[in-house]
Amino acid sequence: MEPRVSGAYCLPGNCRFLFSDLDFLPEKLTKNWEDHMAIQPLAQPHPTEQAWPPQGRWTYEDYRKLPNDGWRYEVIEGELHMNPAPSFWHQDASINFATEMVNFVKQRQLGKVVTAPIDVKLGDLANPVQPDILFIHKDRLNIIQERWIDGPPDLIVEILSPGNWIDDRRTKFRLYAVSGVREYWIVDPDKRQIEVFVLRRGDYELIGRFGADERAHSEVLLGFEVVVGEICTRQ
Repeated sequence: MEPRVSGAYCLPGNCRFLFSDLDFLPEKLTKNWEDHMAIQPLAQPHPTEQAWPPQGRWTYEDYRKLPNDGWRYEVIEGELHMNPAPSFWHQDASINFATEMVNFVKQRQLGKVVTAPIDVKLGDLANPVQPDILFIHKDRLNIIQERWIDGPPDLIVEILSPGNWIDDRRTKFRLYAVSGVREYWIVDPDKRQIEVFVLRRGDYELIGRFGADERAHSEVLLGFEVVVGEICTRQ
């Protein structure tokens, strides 16, 4: 199996790097990667006890059999993607952002805000992905199922970490556009920056790249805005 992921691949009982050469990464990022990837093989069933599918043929049923081991698993176009647990500053930004959005949405009864971990099924393209934060408009609450979201949310927020930036900026960027996610926010805690993309004619258009002292705003959630430096508090 050769997964296209931002991390290491460890199924089953075998751990190795996915990038054969990290020299192309910035020095800070490379060090973070080395820290993240300094791990031991995961404690998992013996290969004779569980036969994992080849890349390109993963299903939601296969995904449900994966161990609860602290890794974050997603299946995109039949391929298994995995990342280590997020950093402190990732989680700090996630809580800050979710708090602002939940308060805004609840006060106006606009719909539902959900945070990871939650499975989101996007047809045959993803079974599932796990966005950091998502918003579903009150007119589309029927896509909420007991154990997953069955269809594209109206707005998705992904928060960058050293181990997931390629997925969030490339793989998921394309996936969310094709799936019809109307607005996509990318939050970078290290740069203290937020980018907001709106879906227009099937492609994402950047409506703003906002720095620490600026207010990032939404078109899907009219009136919703956040001060970037209050979301990304790392100095």
